[in-house]
Amino acid sequence: MRISRILLAFVLALAAPLTACGGSDGGAVAANGVPKTLRVGLIPNVAPERQKAQYGPFGDHLEHALGVKVELFVAADYAGVVTALASGRIDLAYLGGLTYVQAERQVELTPLVTEIDRETGSPRYLSAIVVRAASPYRNLRSDIVGPGRTFAFGDVSSTSGSLYPRIMLDAAGVRCSTRRMDECPPLKRVTFTGGHDATAAAVLGGRADAGGIELRILHRLEREGKVPAGALRVIETRPVMGYPWVARTALGDRAVQALARAFTTMRDPRTLELMRARRYTRVTARDYDEVRRQAGRLGLGGAVR
Repeated sequence: MRISRILLAFVLALAAPLTACGGSDGGAVAANGVPKTLRVGLIPNVAPERQKAQYGPFGDHLEHALGVKVELFVAADYAGVVTALASGRIDLAYLGGLTYVQAERQVELTPLVTEIDRETGSPRYLSAIVVRAASPYRNLRSDIVGPGRTFAFGDVSSTSGSLYPRIMLDAAGVRCSTRRMDECPPLKRVTFTGGHDATAAAVLGGRADAGGIELRILHRLEREGKVPAGALRVIETRPVMGYPWVARTALGDRAVQALARAFTTMRDPRTLELMRARRYTRVTARDYDEVRRQAGRLGLGGAVR
């Protein structure tokens, strides 16, 4: 009897790691390999409470396409989504390109898809530097790059609100420190607002002479009446590889393929409009090589802050 109990304990001990390495619901998976409770993380590119409500119909689509329960998770910041991925508390996440290349240092991830953007008609979207329309500023190099000027970035780990504005500033002659993110001589001061909507408000309110923002988010803020149409003027743009949807590689190839199909077969116009997509296309890790290279060069390639 004692031997039987010892053998049973040994078998259970062997089985425990196998159960733990499944989905975030403790190991229960559907026939397609996807966790029966699929937990989906979203970066807060607008206010977190709005983000979750916005993606409700998308969660419904995944439940129908995959035959699993879907739970949406919106962190307070970019680092929160990455922490949840690394700890196995979420399985699938929507990350900016910069957040993805930072996150892959902490957890093994497989990029699945990105959207064909509704504005550009391509897998790329635009990062923009904006100023108040009423200001005299029209050129980044001659009007913004100089002593006394101030600049607003979004979240420090934002691709279009931090990395690509920094790329544009660098090309115009600004020399941002790779150690101190808030030092960008000859600019007098740079700040990190935490989000695109906050950056728009900072520039509009005169707290910064210029700011970096995702252009399609600015357009949405204008449509919603959060920013008066035409109140901000774009003085420079740069194309950015689209946000990747990524899965924890530990989910396995069957789950990865099923998740990718759930995106590429999405056809409902209302859901696609909600997701700012014409459709979805597959991506690989190599599609984000430019982000890796520029992030490393400009001191943003480390862990998500």
